[in-house]
Amino acid sequence: MRRLGDLEAEIMDRYWRWNRPATVREIVDDINRHRDVAYTTVTTVTTILFHKGYLTRARDGRVWVYRAAATREIYAAALMEDGLAASEDRPAALLRFVECLDEPERAALHRALRVVAPRPAD
Repeated sequence: MRRLGDLEAEIMDRYWRWNRPATVREIVDDINRHRDVAYTTVTTVTTILFHKGYLTRARDGRVWVYRAAATREIYAAALMEDGLAASEDRPAALLRFVECLDEPERAALHRALRVVAPRPAD
């Protein structure tokens, strides 16, 4: 999974934060509160995100309504997995990653490992 471009990330951020279907017009209007972006540009990038599988869409009258196909956390996990897959030494890459974590993140990792750790057979 490749990293999102700047405008792709800005669009996806809204779908992830809002956690609801939205039209291109809603996205454009929200982005334009901070900077100018053309409706046609957002339409093009949104269509690309749909074809890449990041968004789903459904008709609502004459307009498409889009929704994130997966959560931000699923996207982030896929990026981490791809980064790990790029290494020829996965354990070393994992070690380097863990070294970059702060203490609360390491604690969260410990909790996550306990959740997914295999249970001994009875």
